Amino acid sequence: MSPKLTTKLQPGTQAPDFTLQDAEGKQTALADYRGKNVIVYFYPEAATPGCTTEACDFRDNLASFQGSGYAVLGISPDAPEKLANFTGDFGLTFPLLADEDHAVALAYGAWGEKLVDGEVQEGIVRSTVVLDPEGKVTLAQYQVKAQGHVQALREQLGV
Repeated sequence: MSPKLTTKLQPGTQAPDFTLQDAEGKQTALADYRGKNVIVYFYPEAATPGCTTEACDFRDNLASFQGSGYAVLGISPDAPEKLANFTGDFGLTFPLLADEDHAVALAYGAWGEKLVDGEVQEGIVRSTVVLDPEGKVTLAQYQVKAQGHVQALREQLGV
């Protein structure tokens, strides 16, 4: 395993800035969302069962998040083309961003060792980080479960 596993973000700390390509190949920067609360969630791979469940839950609850002043960004190590297919296949209505070299996942503490089919592997650890309008972390959750995570997040945020 890589010694370059990351430290998890803590509430009150400034979130690392990033600029990534979205599903259409357009550059999207965290700075574009200054002045808004932002939910940044990391998922391992587009169109897999757990990731699809989580993405569709965010899609189905997007209006309530937006109505409470939250934007949603999904980040995975997938290429923009795969994200475009995922977005189209499931009618996803929020930006999915390509972190192909997983640098942003590393910076956010969402990259590390995890157990997959009984084997320890290195990769994206399903995580959600909520930022305030100034880009400070208000909530950071790591190793969340896809099923039920969005509902629990809504309850925690009072959405």
